Order: sequence, then C-alpha cells, then structure tokens
Amino acid sequence: MSDDSRILDDEALDTLFREARTYSGWQDRPVSGVLIQALYDLMKWGPTSANCSPMRLIFVESQGAKERLKPHLMEGNVEQTMTAPSTAIIANDKKFYEHMPRLFPHTHAKAWFEGKQGMIDDTAMRNGSLQGAYLMIAARALGLDCGPMSGFNKKGVATEFFPDEDIEINFLCNIGYGDPANLHERGPRFEFDEICKIL
Repeated sequence: MSDDSRILDDEALDTLFREARTYSGWQDRPVSGVLIQALYDLMKWGPTSANCSPMRLIFVESQGAKERLKPHLMEGNVEQTMTAPSTAIIANDKKFYEHMPRLFPHTHAKAWFEGKQGMIDDTAMRNGSLQGAYLMIAARALGLDCGPMSGFNKKGVATEFFPDEDIEINFLCNIGYGDPANLHERGPRFEFDEICKIL
C-alpha cells in the first residue's frame, strides 16, 4: 500500500514536470554561487550504478569563461548561452572507477571496470546522463529554469575546459530565471497506451 503522505502536491509536480519548460531566453537576474552549490548538494543524492557518480561539472558564468565557450557553440545556441546567468558543462569522467574504493567501499568495484573500455563508456554515459537529469530536477526544485542543449563541438569544449582529464562532454544546460516571452507552444507528448505496456 502506498503512503499518500509522501506524494508531492500538485504545485510541486507542476514545478518539476507539468509546467516546466526548456528556456532559451533569460531574465536579467543573477544566480548566486550559494544557490549553485545548493543545486549540487541536492542533485548529488540521486542514485547511480554502484554509486559511481561519473558526472563532472563546470558552471560557466564569468564573461571570460563565456568567451572561451562561445567558439564551440552552434550559431543558434550562442545568444541564449551568452545571456544565461550560468551554463553547466555536464561531462563524464572516463576514469570514474578510480574513485570506487571511496564511493563503493564494501567491495572491490574498481576491478569491474579496469581494462573494460566498453563497460566504462556505457556506465559513464548512462549514469552521467542520469545525473544530468537530476541536476535539472534539482534546479527546478530550487526555483530555477533550465535550457538543456546539444549543438556544440564536444571535443572543442573538452579541450578548452578539461584539457588534462579523460572526459567526454555529455550536454550543456543553461540555468537561470527563464523569460516566458521566448517560449513556443508546448509540444505534445505520447499517451501511456501508445508507448507503455504492463506485463
């Protein structure tokens, strides 16, 4: 039997999902460093396989950092990124397993990955993507809006921001207070019976 006391109210569900949108325009309001740290401190509790936690983050906020990012963006993503208060570079550490003795200490999980590049790649991408989604949900829970995007040179961003690390860039996510004036009509979604089965 479910515990109804744990169900979020409709306002919270609207904030996280039903009314949440992907923003490309931003209000001229800064996002404080305290709020960015609170965002991380919330999202870090989302589960990953064997607690592997492969995501690595850089929050691009200063004008100098934005100028470093700008040449690697597709033209259509430049303005929204340059005007966003913060842009999260969401990357996956391909050496995440080196931290397994600390993060998953009750067994020798590091050995599961050493020398197994396919397993490393799959685990990093799957779990890093999960963490990127947790980041967006945490941002919305803290009153922020998100603009996740592809449309950039992954190798260029990796070289510019992670030059000495074995990193693969996953996606970028602009973060701030969205300007609804730039929103398009919301796209449709599949109904349950169209894409789901209960067996």
